[in-house]
Order: sequence, then structure tokens, then C-alpha cells
Amino acid sequence: MLAYLGLVHAVLFLILLALFFIDERTVMGINTWTKPMKFALSIVIYVWTVGWFLKYLATYPRSVRIISWGIAATMVIEIVCIVFQATRGVQSHFNFSTPFDTTIFALMGNAIAINTLLFAWMTILFFVGETKLSPTYLLAIRLALLLFLFASAVGGMMVGQFSHSVGVADGGAGLPFVNWSTEGGDLRIAHFIGIHSLQIIPFFAYQIKQKQWQNTRAWVWVFSVIYTGITVFIFWEATNARPLLSTLFR
Repeated sequence: MLAYLGLVHAVLFLILLALFFIDERTVMGINTWTKPMKFALSIVIYVWTVGWFLKYLATYPRSVRIISWGIAATMVIEIVCIVFQATRGVQSHFNFSTPFDTTIFALMGNAIAINTLLFAWMTILFFVGETKLSPTYLLAIRLALLLFLFASAVGGMMVGQFSHSVGVADGGAGLPFVNWSTEGGDLRIAHFIGIHSLQIIPFFAYQIKQKQWQNTRAWVWVFSVIYTGITVFIFWEATNARPLLSTLFR
């Protein structure tokens, strides 16, 4: 089911890409379809990864069914709200301009909160449940799941302060497509890097296993610590209102 949902979002991404070139309206200085495009692509990667991982928890069919359907529902709510607001030509996140817009944002926030709880449930199963995974690959998945939860907490921080920028207002100058601020701190960067640990750390473990490196568990620990350190450092820089480019080239 998650595989099909990811495919639907991949098709949606292509539709939104076409709209990007057709519709010249902007929201906070960027094309109104940019944010839906980013979220559609992100959801493709996310639901396919979760679906992949849930296959390893086959001994818990009821939990897998609830988690997969629950995550699917929250992602559908999220993308529908974002696309709907883009169609209206208004901001989807942190939009409190009208009671209706406030309700839309609250709905999105509740959906993501439920998604995080379901993801935490899956994480617990990977720590206490039984799988047939190799110790190295299982370690990589566990560490990636934990870092993803940290990145989710960063997302919660953005919701709590009603902004993703630090030191500047949302909507200023930013990097192409991702729109990460080039003028102040941007919590979205650490959020992005952290959530994609879900793919990068297990992929690293798979690669070193295929190449038959020695002490693979130790290498997974080293790589994960470095990756986590980078994520935390970029988060710290953002909280101190420093943009990514100044962090990299100061």
C-alpha cells in the first residue's frame, strides 16, 4: 500500500512540476507550486522507505498494518492541505491570517504529530522486536530511526516558534529550489539532513557489507556519529541565526 502511495506522489510531483512552469503566481517570493513539489518528492522517499523497513517486521502484522495505514493517512492529509493552499495562492505553513487558514495548519500539525507517534512505534519494534536482519544492518536502521526522531523534534520546534527561520523573517533570500535562508538561520536544513538519515545510514551499512569491509558495526557507528554530529552542528548554527553558506565558508 505504501509502495502505491509513493507512486501516486511521484505522479503528483510531475503534475506539480508542470504547474510550476505554467502558473507564475508566487507565495512569499517563490512559485506557489514549489513547496507542494518538495513535499510530494519527500513523501515518495519517506513512504517507500517506511514500507521497506516494515517488511522486516513481518512477525508483527497487526502493528505493521496500523502503522502503514496510519502513516499513509497522515501523508495524504499533509499533501492535500499543502496543494489546496497552493491552489489558493496562500501560505500553507504558519498561516494564521484567517480562522480557516489556522484550521488548515492545525490539521497539518495534528497529522504530523500522529505520524511521529506511529514512527516512534515502529522504532520501538526495531529495538525490542525480532527481525532476521544482520547485526550490522539492524544497527544502522536503529541509529537512523533515532536520528529521524531528532529531526522530527526539530520540525516540532519550527511549529512551536511559528517559523523555520531564526534571526530573520520567513520568505527572504534563499538557495534555489530548497529556499534555505542565505540571510539567517534556517531550521529546515538540520531537519532535512536528519530525516534523510533514514536512507543514508542504512545504505552505507549495506554498501560496506557488500564490499566485505572488516568491523562493519564499528564503521556504522563511526559514520553515524559523524552524520549525527553534522546534523547537530548545522542545527546549532541555525539556532544562532547563522545561514548555511556562512557556516560552510566563514
